[in-house]
Amino acid sequence: MNQNLQQLFTIAQKPERLCIGLMSGTSLDGLDIALCSFSGNGVQTSFKLINFTTIPYQDKFKDEVKQVFAKRHADLQQVTLLNAYIGTYHAELILQALAGWNIKPSEVDFIASHGQTIYHAPKHQHGQAGYANATLQIGDGDHIAVKTGIITISDFRQKHIAAGGEGAPLALYGDVILGSKPSENRILLNIGGIANLTYLPGDGNLSKVISTDIGPGNTLIDAACREYFGKPYDADAEIAYSGTVNDTLLEALLHHPFFNEQLPKTTGPELFNLEYVANAQQATRDLNIAKADLVATLSAFTARTIVQFIAKNFQVDDLHIFASGGGARNPYVMEQIKKALPKATIGNTSDIGINPDAKEAILFAALGNEALCGEPMPIGSNPAVLMGKFSFPK
Repeated sequence: MNQNLQQLFTIAQKPERLCIGLMSGTSLDGLDIALCSFSGNGVQTSFKLINFTTIPYQDKFKDEVKQVFAKRHADLQQVTLLNAYIGTYHAELILQALAGWNIKPSEVDFIASHGQTIYHAPKHQHGQAGYANATLQIGDGDHIAVKTGIITISDFRQKHIAAGGEGAPLALYGDVILGSKPSENRILLNIGGIANLTYLPGDGNLSKVISTDIGPGNTLIDAACREYFGKPYDADAEIAYSGTVNDTLLEALLHHPFFNEQLPKTTGPELFNLEYVANAQQATRDLNIAKADLVATLSAFTARTIVQFIAKNFQVDDLHIFASGGGARNPYVMEQIKKALPKATIGNTSDIGINPDAKEAILFAALGNEALCGEPMPIGSNPAVLMGKFSFPK
């Protein structure tokens, strides 16, 4: 048997696998690196988070990615160069983290890498006749595998799209594997750049599982903080608390066909960006809103879209909601959600043993584990596929 295939077979047969999950989000805060151990697969999966870190990105790297991120027209040479560079850069950060944890690369069975999203183009957004859903994540897995010496699984979203999905949200699969509990109706709410959720019915019926994007999470808040305050985000929601919500602008922001589209649906900064906000301001003829009021309004917008979606689609008084992502640390947003949904039990994913900051990296590690030794799971109307492409060090 081919040596690489033999190695995969050996790893899949191990009672416990040591792996690394990587997540680099659209906020470009840094690379999330989760060192996990897994045993089993599917709903019988057991996992342990051994170590976790986020290594911040330097401003130069952020600026280079922003030149091509979510742009309909981008420098193709720059995209090509970044594809190789990000793979190598992520490999360097992995080796740095492993050294800090006193773990040898040879001890790690595999890496599961999300990559860096450059453009997400579902059909409802691009509107081009004859073209299907599409997405692009860069940071080539071969570069990670060769530089670290560790088998790397990457480019997870393409299989989902090839099988008829939109390529997002992939949290669905990991949420079902790691977050379900009999007799408890749960929502795992991730407030990253985009807010998405997975509904896990307590009766264990996978046909009832719902996973979808909801709308903007931190992306508009962060963009406004960068543009008007020179800050990467609204730490402790200080700016939002200092402002006042502009109700007229809030209603204009909520007026978009996306919010009434059929589930599941996906979105991204390609739609929800400062141009979207400027258009809403034009529609309300309110161009002189104070910048703190704008951040408060955008924070309320995030909370309102989440609340309206949950109230419309679920029996709120029988729900346990567990939040994760940067928005779970935004006291203004979380306060608004709790105030509007008083009958729901609301906490964060640490309440169910999942570090909220590490959740997305853990979920991709889980997807990597499934790619190695799992079976396709039929979950609602979502593609029943195993995702990820394998890259070998040699």
